[in-house]
Amino acid sequence: MPMAEPDRTSRKATPWQVVKAVLSAFIGIRKRAGHERDVVTLSPVHVIVAGIIAAVIFVLSLVMLVRFITS
Repeated sequence: MPMAEPDRTSRKATPWQVVKAVLSAFIGIRKRAGHERDVVTLSPVHVIVAGIIAAVIFVLSLVMLVRFITS
């Protein structure tokens, strides 16, 4: 008798969990257990939005750093 798959919509990730997942992806570190938990709880839309926001913040901070150093 096959086991039933867990309902993927039953648990939602908190905004902090989405941010942690995106930031760990930015620097390239992630434990397998964390990745498997994220696959079940994270929504692709939330990850994409958080990734875009993080990328914009990163680029703007680099631009500001360069302007500060060169001024």
